[in-house]
Amino acid sequence: MDLIYLQPRRPTRNSQFTIHNSSFTLYPLTFGSVLLTALCLGCGVQGPPRPPRVEKPEKISDLAAVQKGSSFELSFTRPRLAADGERLTKPLEVEIFRTTTKPGSAPAELRPGTPPLQNLSSEELQKLSEGDKVIFPVRLSAQEYSQSIGSTFTFVVLGLTRGFHGRRIEGDYSNIVRPLLLDICAPIENLEIKTTEKALVLSWTPPAHSLTGQTLAGPVSYRVYWSSTGNPGTFQVRSETATPAYSDSEFAFGHTYFYKVRAALKQAGQTAESEDSAAVAITPRDTFPPGAPSNVSALFSAGAVQLVWTANTEPDLAGYNVYRREKGGALQKLNLELLRTPTFEDRAVQAGRQYFYLVKSVDSTGNESSLSEEITVETP
Repeated sequence: MDLIYLQPRRPTRNSQFTIHNSSFTLYPLTFGSVLLTALCLGCGVQGPPRPPRVEKPEKISDLAAVQKGSSFELSFTRPRLAADGERLTKPLEVEIFRTTTKPGSAPAELRPGTPPLQNLSSEELQKLSEGDKVIFPVRLSAQEYSQSIGSTFTFVVLGLTRGFHGRRIEGDYSNIVRPLLLDICAPIENLEIKTTEKALVLSWTPPAHSLTGQTLAGPVSYRVYWSSTGNPGTFQVRSETATPAYSDSEFAFGHTYFYKVRAALKQAGQTAESEDSAAVAITPRDTFPPGAPSNVSALFSAGAVQLVWTANTEPDLAGYNVYRREKGGALQKLNLELLRTPTFEDRAVQAGRQYFYLVKSVDSTGNESSLSEEITVETP
């Protein structure tokens, strides 16, 4: 059956219907027109259209610059949020700006339209990131370095995303850092590590000249870096020393450690570090025996010799061995297993003999001490 709808028109003599003094003409309806009419009738009142989200990156506020050799190492936290507090969904780019001011002049300001020193793409930021921290080296040529000693370098970074048709959506400029370029020395050489019983002892050759061949203008200290893996980004400052040597007592035998050293020059409120020395690995081995037992005493009683001595205090002590000899004879070890306590009873003695006793201590890696003082016992 066909659907129909009623269209009002002016009444005429030939009108087919008249309802409440209104006239209608019958027209056939299609299914599509019915659906469109229903949708139009079902539409409610809509709010104003929502504008597209503008992903302006939040401001980078922790920019830092440290001089390492003839380079500046910039570091900052990579923005993850936009200025509206929501997460960035568009690829992030970062532009790095730099100006240089000669000694004695006021630091130059960053002017609008200044071309960036470097534009880091999202892929490059990912390669330079250690977690959320981005580390970017600004390297100076040998000529630029020698000509810029004492100059102030101004660094600023800017985060941005891309909108419709690649339109730039810029965040705010970061905090400003102004490091002073110092004439630091070349990397430390001849780093050596020796194992002692109580510490790993590091030593190296102190530097004599700066990178430009001049006498170092200021006191030099040394920063010792340590890592348990040797992987890049895992080295941590272990200590800072004023002399070209350092003893690290926080170690364990059998574990591998990696060390490297940098010289640090402090001048005009600034600190510059040299490039890293060659990293040196060491796996300390325990070849150090404990001390010999002391205060050994012996007493013959009830057919046996009772021995006692002062206990050793080494933390890796494992036990003791007791030795005996007769006059003119060789030493023989009496115990089959290590003694855990500083006492021993010798029942394998005969009457009318003279015996000589000595004791050794043993550590957990099997190192045996020297002999204790000899004690003599005569059996009646």
